[in-house]
Amino acid sequence: MTALFVRARPIGPVPAGAAARAGAVLAATLVVTGCAAGTTQAADGVGLAVPEPRTTAVAPQKAGPPSPVPSPVPSPVPSEVVGPVGDRAAGPAAGLDLTKHSASDPASPWVVVNKRTPLDPIDYEPELTVVRGYLVRPDAAPDLTALLDAADADGVHLTLRSAYRAYPKQAAVYDGWVARLGDEQADAVSARPGHSEHQTGIAVDVGSSTRPECDFEGCFVATVEGRWVAEHAVEHGFLVRYAPGNSTVTGYGPESWHLRWVGRELAAHLRDTGRTTLEEVFDVPGGGYAR
Repeated sequence: MTALFVRARPIGPVPAGAAARAGAVLAATLVVTGCAAGTTQAADGVGLAVPEPRTTAVAPQKAGPPSPVPSPVPSPVPSEVVGPVGDRAAGPAAGLDLTKHSASDPASPWVVVNKRTPLDPIDYEPELTVVRGYLVRPDAAPDLTALLDAADADGVHLTLRSAYRAYPKQAAVYDGWVARLGDEQADAVSARPGHSEHQTGIAVDVGSSTRPECDFEGCFVATVEGRWVAEHAVEHGFLVRYAPGNSTVTGYGPESWHLRWVGRELAAHLRDTGRTTLEEVFDVPGGGYAR
């Protein structure tokens, strides 16, 4: 298959004619991903029951303001973890050099971005290609394609619901939540611009073809697709980034649909060492925003 590359513009994949339709949407509205305890909560502020539109053309189009969604009832996550986390004494898995890639370069497959550690530059824009109608970074595309193909081969049909989102789009999403909920509650349900993994181009949200009502919901973990992802994502270089039990470190509640590409070596390292976060592996501060 011929790889098709484009320079990122401030937009995720959109269908033909989406720009015209987006002009009619109020700028203060937005779409959020994620939930906790059955409420509409998102780590990065998009998605929910409304799918992110697929693209039918390679060239990104200008982002319009997001569509309205039900007001969330945010569930709090721990406010902050100060300083490095994790235990480096355990050392890397056999043969893995943890200095092989940078944890701070936004173009690195191992970059760590969270509420306490933004991208640098904060408005970073990656090169992009298209996988099943969604924009992702070219280095992540082969493993994402392999993951989706492997699921298909097992009779499990994952859908893509969200992928790359640019800084301006995330800014509009976050500002809308601030206007609606205030700063503190907005931080509980949306990522500030420059702090979202989706801006790297190496994070995706997957959905269920058997129970689409569970997309961006806690029940996704119990779907056929959610169980397959939990078992097999690591084989293709992806982490379920926000897992039960690591909210103190990541700053976000569980999102069984949010997959972050790190490559197969590092994914296997986390599995083999029992670690669940990039913060632990690279001694990067996590938790809530520094105020």
